[in-house]
Amino acid sequence: MRIIPAIDLMDGKCVRLTQGNYEQKKVYNANPLEVAKIFEDNGLEYLHLVDLEGAKAQRVVHYKILEQICNQTKLKVDFSGGIKTEEDLKIVMESGAYQACIGSIAAKNPELFLEWLQRYSAEKIVLSADVKHEKVMIHGWTEKTDWSIYEFLQQFLNYSLKYVICTDIVKDGTLTGPSYELYLQILRKLPSIHLIASGGVHHEKDIEGLKNLGCEGVIVGKAIYEGKISIRSLLKYA
Repeated sequence: MRIIPAIDLMDGKCVRLTQGNYEQKKVYNANPLEVAKIFEDNGLEYLHLVDLEGAKAQRVVHYKILEQICNQTKLKVDFSGGIKTEEDLKIVMESGAYQACIGSIAAKNPELFLEWLQRYSAEKIVLSADVKHEKVMIHGWTEKTDWSIYEFLQQFLNYSLKYVICTDIVKDGTLTGPSYELYLQILRKLPSIHLIASGGVHHEKDIEGLKNLGCEGVIVGKAIYEGKISIRSLLKYA
């Protein structure tokens, strides 16, 4: 299973939000590179790096931090937030990202998303599906679309889409457990998807449960920072 710790960036610092609310942020470390090195030193291989300000501004903001982490660690970084143009995507890839996570563009301009998917490959382009009550949300979780999560994902399956990160916004940052039923329905309807779950992970049994559902991976954020799950304990699932 792909175990992916998360670093969310705001004001250049490592923060966490609750249910995507930018007014409810908590700063955990002023140095994201330091946090990334801790993950690497403890044996983790992946990192989910989220540019919260980029998502809101609709352009990549924190590419320098991405570059730092990629240059000074061996972590495989998937970068999310603010990738809206060809130039944004180029910056992210040239800064060293292992994968680029695309959400809003996939919802607003599916043709451009498919162009990127085919040009960069399904190994490099991840579909980021942020969901609230089964509806896809975009622009840093601030705008609701008419897409149901199932319709949204289905449209890309014939175009070699492989990886999907699905975040249940209602669960994110709450430490109340993942959205098992949502992920179960996605995997039942769309069994070819490599699904990475995000939001609500509280303790190890949540990871075990997601693994048993058939999730490809899981993103863990607040549970690490709040000491609910130790970094070392994650290694047995990786």
